[in-house]
Amino acid sequence: MKKLIFTTCIFLLLTTLTYSKDYPKNENIDVKKYIFELTLSDSTNTISGKATVTVQFRKAVSEFELDLVNKDASGSGMEVTNIMADGKTIKFLHQNDRLKIILPAPVNIASTISFTIIYSGVPRDGLIISKNKFGDRTFFGDNWPNRAHHWLPTVDHPSDKAAVDFIVTAPPKYEVISNGIKIEESNIGNRQKLTHWHEDTELSPKVMVIGAARFAIKQTGIIKNFEVTSWVYPQNREEGFEAYKFAPRILDFFDTHVGPYSYKKLANVQSTTRYGGMENASNIFYFENSVVTGEGAENNATKNESLVAHEIAHQWFGNSASETDWHHVWLSEGFATYLTHLYTEFTYGRDRMTKNLQEDRDKVIGFYQKTKLPIVFPSLPGDLLEILSPNSYQKGSWVLHMLRYEIGDEAFWSGLQSYYHSYRNSNASTENFKQAMEDASGKKLDTFFAQWLYRAGHPIVEWNWAFDVKTQNVTVTVNQVQPGEAFNTPLEIGIYGNDGLISQTEVVRLDKKSNKFSFKIGQKPFKIALDPNTNLLYEGKIKN
Repeated sequence: MKKLIFTTCIFLLLTTLTYSKDYPKNENIDVKKYIFELTLSDSTNTISGKATVTVQFRKAVSEFELDLVNKDASGSGMEVTNIMADGKTIKFLHQNDRLKIILPAPVNIASTISFTIIYSGVPRDGLIISKNKFGDRTFFGDNWPNRAHHWLPTVDHPSDKAAVDFIVTAPPKYEVISNGIKIEESNIGNRQKLTHWHEDTELSPKVMVIGAARFAIKQTGIIKNFEVTSWVYPQNREEGFEAYKFAPRILDFFDTHVGPYSYKKLANVQSTTRYGGMENASNIFYFENSVVTGEGAENNATKNESLVAHEIAHQWFGNSASETDWHHVWLSEGFATYLTHLYTEFTYGRDRMTKNLQEDRDKVIGFYQKTKLPIVFPSLPGDLLEILSPNSYQKGSWVLHMLRYEIGDEAFWSGLQSYYHSYRNSNASTENFKQAMEDASGKKLDTFFAQWLYRAGHPIVEWNWAFDVKTQNVTVTVNQVQPGEAFNTPLEIGIYGNDGLISQTEVVRLDKKSNKFSFKIGQKPFKIALDPNTNLLYEGKIKN
């Protein structure tokens, strides 16, 4: 089901989870680096961890907090046994899933201190320990949106990015994949293997992960010195390598058209987690049945292509240029959805993209009929399910498509590239994106962003047309009947000749609840259609 599976799996997950409305950000600290040393075992689901967290202090403080889930009555969760800094034991308090670190004395502004945290426990979530469809034991990080702190002490929010190393000790049968580049793999005795991955590009915890399983591994391409690989279960090795074969050309498209790739490799990983696809930085995890065996395997790569494109697009938007907060999640999901359409347009032509946009439009309309919500929330709801919806995916994508039409292809691509360049490996808000597009186009976009992103809904129109034989004029009347104010938006009107083809296209602007437009034409049209080129998100019904 490609991306549909991805979206549906998120919905199923979030129906069981709730989130606080506001994350308690601490502007006094900035985590610069994490080093996670983890020990995995076949005999128990308990993990042993040593986390070295390097913190830069922006103000003089005497304590600060990290996120880490407590052990509960069932025995799952993490227990911290010791914290040290500069060779000294540090006091701490671990309760309510927050790890308060109490400093022996206030620190100096701009000072940087590394804290070593010793902990262990059974992950309640975040690190999924299970068996894959072949019965093999697997470990897969599944941090999105804020589940890293179920197994890693972090500032578990997209706004605090840091470099990360994972040093994983596990039985030698496990191949371990993670962010960045592998700098060591060693058998260390006692039937254990150590694998060390290093990522110096700063990441949000939502995309810092490991995967450990029995894998077959193959290089599928080199794109501008970046190695692209596939990691699949050995039982479906051939079909697995086939399933992700389009990844190199997709990576090349985004690197060429958007901007430089931020990481040093791309691994496409068959995994056993809860998502259809998860865009972990430089190592994407796909659901295990993205690899098909037997009947249907031959066309599996084509079926997967939009899913793979969506997840690779996230390496630019969501991972590198990340949203400042969950209010702006459309900057991740809407962008990945539309960039997938742009890849489709480039690879297969405009008609294929148009078909996908029409399907997306139907999903947006269907969602609106049940739920009246804007794309950007003024405050976070209690459940992120209300944000992850066709609003953030398909409607967010449609906003970009309409923006492209509003300002033109050249300004759109220039603005997109400038936005990525400005916020690469950083964080951005909707207003930051708006400013980038205004700078690129030379247009004020206040009305466009206000009506499409901060207001629920879309134009719902009733319309009709009439032809005056005497004047040879056709008059088109368009009434906006949706609640609230009129949308201000361009609209194409297609006038068709007797051969069934468009003989004339007029571009008008809807700016009132009722608009009337007249055009001179040579003969009575065969028919008239609104938006013949699929450039407007709207519902329409002709009324004669």
